[in-house]
Amino acid sequence: QVQLAESGGGSVQDGGSLRLSCAASGLDSKTNCMRWFRQAPGKEREEVATIYNDDHWTQYADSVKGRFTITLINANHTVYLQMLSLKVDDTGVYYCAAGEKRYWTYSCQPTFWGQGTQVTVSS
Repeated sequence: QVQLAESGGGSVQDGGSLRLSCAASGLDSKTNCMRWFRQAPGKEREEVATIYNDDHWTQYADSVKGRFTITLINANHTVYLQMLSLKVDDTGVYYCAAGEKRYWTYSCQPTFWGQGTQVTVSS
């Protein structure tokens, strides 16, 4: 049974930082990439960052480039999202997802989702 357990959310002030963690278990070899998404109140879920298990190549949404860093520790199947210089617009529920790499488009198709962790940034 696949489980993705997020942690590390909380409330911070504008300019603060947080580190989110997502511990994965039960994944098979076809699940070879990890992603973070977020959903703000009243908005659609949006992608934040992606990392690929084989080469640790990373991709970021333009809104978080230079401020967020996604890392993956293959040994313990944990993916992290270090968030610096947080803004009020970063507020939302952050979801971890595990998926399959699409080699021809170099993208990650989510297959499994975590329950989410709340991040609140106040001014």
